[in-house]
Amino acid sequence: MIADNKRPVEVHWNAGELGCGGLITELCRKVQGLKEAEQLHLTARGPGAPVDIPAWCRITGHVLVLENHPDYIIAKKGD
Repeated sequence: MIADNKRPVEVHWNAGELGCGGLITELCRKVQGLKEAEQLHLTARGPGAPVDIPAWCRITGHVLVLENHPDYIIAKKGD
């Protein structure tokens, strides 16, 4: 799968200051609702987000297309 930050983003979610547990749980739900290669624009201002979001992408196999705290674009991996 090729993901890039020039294609349209299907969903935007503002997670605000949501912490690790709640952030990751809700992120799983949001990405699960996407189709393969669709992208989620996540705004996460929590202090752990710069570590938690890239780690979650590495563990799950989803693609971190853009990382510019507090904004992240994540592309859903193939099923």
